[in-house]
Amino acid sequence: MNDDARTNIGTPSPGTTSSEERELREQVARTREELGQTVEALASKTDVKAQAKEKAAAVKEQAADKAAEVADKAAQVAGQAALVSDKAALVSGQIREKAGRAAQLLKDKTPDPVREKTARAAVQVRQSAARAGQYAADKTPDPLLEKAGQAATAARANRTPLIVLGTALSVFLLVRRGRGRRR
Repeated sequence: MNDDARTNIGTPSPGTTSSEERELREQVARTREELGQTVEALASKTDVKAQAKEKAAAVKEQAADKAAEVADKAAQVAGQAALVSDKAALVSGQIREKAGRAAQLLKDKTPDPVREKTARAAVQVRQSAARAGQYAADKTPDPLLEKAGQAATAARANRTPLIVLGTALSVFLLVRRGRGRRR
């Protein structure tokens, strides 16, 4: 290749027409535009700061979406927990009401002499229990006394069910004893 051929690269030859010239200029413009886009793409790939910002924005958006999803799920669970709590309170109230009615029914159906005997027996049991308790307190180590005190407090807090149980047991034993004598 000679020097003239090298210097004349891209220059139209004297025999080219204006339409060919225009076409070549358009092709050069397109090539420059494509080259510019390629350079921009390469520059953006090497721009670590911009890539980090884009990644941070994407992660931030994902975190916001996940937080909203978790908040919705928490609201659903809280609603379900409230429903369960309300139902438990309702059932608890019903149980208390039925236990109260059963205790009153038992009390109403128990004859007066049986109640009197039960009351006397309860007094005797309390006295015996007090004596036994005093004896046990004198002989029992302190840690065991503390546990017994806690149990006694629980029994005092649930006095009515214990009295009903004692009355029912007394009635049962008296009825059984009465049937045994008849035979």
